[in-house]
Amino acid sequence: MNKVGTLEQALARVRDGSTIMMGGFGLCGIPENLVRALAQSGQKNLTIISNNAGVDSAGIGLLIKSGQVRKMISSYIGENKMLEARVISGEIDVELNPQGTLAERIRCGGAGIAAFFTPTGVGTLVAEGKEVREFDGRLYVMERALRAEVAFVKAYQADHHGNLVYRKTTRNFNPVMATAADFVVAEVEEIVPAGSLATENIVTPSVFVDMVIKGEQYEKRIEKRVYREKSGAGA
Repeated sequence: MNKVGTLEQALARVRDGSTIMMGGFGLCGIPENLVRALAQSGQKNLTIISNNAGVDSAGIGLLIKSGQVRKMISSYIGENKMLEARVISGEIDVELNPQGTLAERIRCGGAGIAAFFTPTGVGTLVAEGKEVREFDGRLYVMERALRAEVAFVKAYQADHHGNLVYRKTTRNFNPVMATAADFVVAEVEEIVPAGSLATENIVTPSVFVDMVIKGEQYEKRIEKRVYREKSGAGA
């Protein structure tokens, strides 16, 4: 089965009010071309599930800038000042999750598990309004699984069937999100013929992927540069 599609076909799966999972960690391993195209599509009132929200001028920050995001379900949003301002003004809702909790909520969504109990967040704002139970003398808060209508994930290579290979740390949230949406679009840098990928390198099997598109332009920006002070003339 040939699952190679186009940006236009991928964006046709998104409607006003859609919930979308976006792979990536900061600006690493994000579906750059899909995000840029979505920012030009005009779809609004989107709920975005992503570890974080990029920066003001890249990644999910483009969707926030264009006013298309209604809610973020994330772990960390501290690098996006525009999002901060819109949360304070009430334009965008944010549901913050401990990072491990976010990953497990998505994993459970893909595994068909409705909820799980975790000690993370007990006694904090994270636990407000949620069921808390005691197991073996320790309190645990119940977290519900997460699923989305669409997932946009980023991989390094795909074959025409939709088997995916990731490159190093760009793997991050992408494989787990690829299991937890009704329609999964994988943006890749290379599309190779079926049978070209070494079986042991395939992380996401084709059964989870509905469409593959080839990204045409990658900036691969660094989210935050940190420099050390020069310690001497030879530094």
